[in-house]
Amino acid sequence: MQYWNTLQSQVKSISSAPAWDLSDLYNGLEDPAIQTDLQSLSQFASQFRETYRSHVNRLSPIQIADCLHQLEAMYERSGYLYAFPALIFNANTQDKIAKQAMDRAMEAYTQLQNQLLFCDLELKQLTPEQFQKLTGAPELQTYQHYFAQIAKFRPYLLPEAVEQTRNQSSLTGREAFIQLRSVHLGEQTYPPVTPPDGQTASTEAELGALSFHPDRDTRTAAYQSIRSVMKTHNSLYAYILNAIAQDHRLENEMRGHGSTLEKQLLGDQVSESVFNAIMEGMNDRSDLFQRYYRLKGKALGQTIRSADLYAPWSLEAVPAIPYEEGVKTLMAAIEQFDVNYARRAEEFFVNNWVDATVRPGKQGGAFCWYIHGKHSYLLQSYTEDHSSLFTLAHEMGHGLHFAWIGDRQSYFNSMPPMVSAEIASTFNELLLLDYLLKQAEGDKELTKTLITRQLEDQLSLLFRQSTISRLERRIHDRATEGTFDATFVNQAWMELYKNLCGDAVELLPEHQYDWARIGHIFFKPFYCYQYTASTIVSLACYQKYLEVGKAFIPGYLELLSVGDSMDQVEALKKYVGVDLEDTATIREALQYVERLIDRLEESID
Repeated sequence: MQYWNTLQSQVKSISSAPAWDLSDLYNGLEDPAIQTDLQSLSQFASQFRETYRSHVNRLSPIQIADCLHQLEAMYERSGYLYAFPALIFNANTQDKIAKQAMDRAMEAYTQLQNQLLFCDLELKQLTPEQFQKLTGAPELQTYQHYFAQIAKFRPYLLPEAVEQTRNQSSLTGREAFIQLRSVHLGEQTYPPVTPPDGQTASTEAELGALSFHPDRDTRTAAYQSIRSVMKTHNSLYAYILNAIAQDHRLENEMRGHGSTLEKQLLGDQVSESVFNAIMEGMNDRSDLFQRYYRLKGKALGQTIRSADLYAPWSLEAVPAIPYEEGVKTLMAAIEQFDVNYARRAEEFFVNNWVDATVRPGKQGGAFCWYIHGKHSYLLQSYTEDHSSLFTLAHEMGHGLHFAWIGDRQSYFNSMPPMVSAEIASTFNELLLLDYLLKQAEGDKELTKTLITRQLEDQLSLLFRQSTISRLERRIHDRATEGTFDATFVNQAWMELYKNLCGDAVELLPEHQYDWARIGHIFFKPFYCYQYTASTIVSLACYQKYLEVGKAFIPGYLELLSVGDSMDQVEALKKYVGVDLEDTATIREALQYVERLIDRLEESID
């Protein structure tokens, strides 16, 4: 902890969960630099279009390299302009001024995309011979994977005017529906719940934290409070989801994609065989999920209901973990792994790049927002419990991943495929777990709490997230046949979850509305299976780290720095020796989970 102790005096305030400092971007929504940057970006884009449009097929490799550098500079600057109001809005979705600024920034970004769209289209229109010339040019070696991805999308190309129309219509089409859901959710109020300790919870984050409360009635009330909003607006959220699914269907028909799944897997750089292997692997081992919750029900002497999935095993309340203590604990866990890794993590707290305050209207859940050329910002609602601490570790993993990417990659190579993008976050949680278990030696109850928390997290990532992707497959398959309503989604969700839970978990009636809380099914179809895939890969990586110790670290950090500069399957093989295409990797990950359940069962007996 030496680095943390040295820098702690520089931290603005960690005595309570902080709001973030966005001054690295702009000094407020009225900052004149915003308008200046918008105007200069527009002028630069116009000049770029005038210079290169209809000429890309005649450019030399050196000229193509210069063209790409200019594109990256423009997209990087546009990232600042959109991220600034969007981060303010996510911190408080009731901020109407921020919402208006975000809308203006999105409109400007769409106009920029339309100005620059020709370059991507003209690259995709190059002949195979011209493409081969580019891929062999030494001036373009850092863009080889970028070109490989362009080649994959060439069969689905639309004329420039149509692509521009698609971009423009997204503002009032798919993206508008996605934003409608976010705005609507942010405006909702929840029936307050007062647990026996008397501290009333009324925000989504506070009510969500009560799912870990030892009192059964409190958990039930909090569970029902959150889902009462989903039930009230069940038809609205289903209407939004249907509109989004139909928009994907229309795009698939226009471009020639066989399905929304096929389209998303192409962008994710995951083969359909790997996706199917993951789905089948999880479905075949749902017995692990059921075994765990039967064991938990036996230990608690009661049937586990959907409101009790995260109930503590001990009826004694776990002591609160204030934000400052949580930060120190996380830093200690990271520093034991690698000092340089810890140094980069400290920057987030020293510079207030974390918004952890609980407030009404704040975007639910948690995220890491990476801004190429700057750094990442982390958002969560820290509720002084182990769940919040592990969430902080998770998002910090994303932040550290992007820190290594930012050191090595240009803009076009900066966003890792989603399976790779989740590795560092899960790895961070495993580091934290091992540190906490060592600190808890001799404390059987705390040890059990930590093991069960990790098991429940892994079971959620492996089985719940893959179940969500099963729901999405049904939704998008149905969309090809016609529209659907809330009844269809409710019934499909309940059926899939009953298959997962068997007789081990009783699903309360409110569970049928739970799908509406899952943001990813609205804004990024088939995102959730990637949590499953990355958990499998992360478990494999962590077991290798435990086997070889510090010798694992250089390859791991190289893997983090890859970003999207090479194929993720090959990168995993090359740097950490993990083969995502080998079904043994899936089996071994599930065996790790099974061993944890065995260990837990032995401790109870």
